[in-house]
Amino acid sequence: MKVALVHEWLVDYSGSERVYEQMRLCFPDADLYSVVDFVPEKDRAFLGGKKPFTTFIQKLPFASKKYRNYLPLMPLAIEQLDLSQYDLIISSSHAVAKGVLTGPDQLHICMCYSPIRYAWDLQHQYLSESGLTRGLRSMIARWLLHRIRIWDCRTANGVDEFIAISQFIARRIARVYRRASRVIYPPVDVNAFEFRGEKHDFYMTASRMAPYKRIGLIVDAFTAMSDKKLIVIGDGTEFASIRKRAGPNVTMLGYQPFHVMRDHMQRARAFVFAAEEDFGIAPIEAQSCGTPVIAYGRGGALETIIGRPAPGQEPTGVFFGNQTVESLCEAVVEFETRASEIKAEACRANALRFSPERFRAEFVAYVDEAVANRHERLEGHRC
Repeated sequence: MKVALVHEWLVDYSGSERVYEQMRLCFPDADLYSVVDFVPEKDRAFLGGKKPFTTFIQKLPFASKKYRNYLPLMPLAIEQLDLSQYDLIISSSHAVAKGVLTGPDQLHICMCYSPIRYAWDLQHQYLSESGLTRGLRSMIARWLLHRIRIWDCRTANGVDEFIAISQFIARRIARVYRRASRVIYPPVDVNAFEFRGEKHDFYMTASRMAPYKRIGLIVDAFTAMSDKKLIVIGDGTEFASIRKRAGPNVTMLGYQPFHVMRDHMQRARAFVFAAEEDFGIAPIEAQSCGTPVIAYGRGGALETIIGRPAPGQEPTGVFFGNQTVESLCEAVVEFETRASEIKAEACRANALRFSPERFRAEFVAYVDEAVANRHERLEGHRC
């Protein structure tokens, strides 16, 4: 088979790019495609020395820095990629990659991180955080998002099989596209986060400081619990405002290199996670270190952290029910009450469920199954 791997945009090496890397390892002879490719030379190893084919947006003014501003053009751009020579197309999509045009004898499998979040259930949050709640710019943004929703639903019909990154996203796919999907959890480099059983007397969190990550909530909660230490790693648009309201028991380190972040994660009493994520890699990385997690009990965290264990399971953290200071403080008290139940070894064992090796095995098995089913149907039609 000739295989094409289509990604959204290639600008760094983060969550979805790590999945794309594992797909490439599963199909080393596949050709790579993307809306744009601006990955720095130092980070290009995950592409395996290949140069992806890109769209006309690659050559537009300021695209290397402002590629997101060309979102209204991306549906048109992705449809211009000529994939007619391929038997199997695998799209890696959270926005437009699944919109590639395919024929009746081609198999299109979409690894869906989410239907376009800011066009669907998170539209109002996106408009609020972008300062687009009123005025002419707001009206234009709402109209564009309306058009994107129509295009997004139409192009779902061009996908033969959907893979969801969590049960949470499977439910979103069912709601938006009215399609079933197979859940295959993304790979996490658990071996890069070595186990350490000895813990110190501080909590930690690490993240980009974007509004939906709710780092401000975590800082406010620990400022209210002045007897508990919190270390915050990460930078972003909210860093300055959050630092101003942090109490003396909260240490904000800003951006730190990987080895510093990992060292804190290995030694922390618990990792605190307040976002509603589609999957959420950081809580798994923390558990890889043997570190329990205190997490907001919505989204993908419910599938990667064991709060109230079923028979035969051991807990790896606790959940809080609301994104409020009071709810998080109550969860910290619950964690300290139950700390003796949560073993570092259980955290590590739970994290190993998400290894890259497990992902590749599940992914290849699913693709083989889909290819066999498609071949059987085509043969049936010919008969």
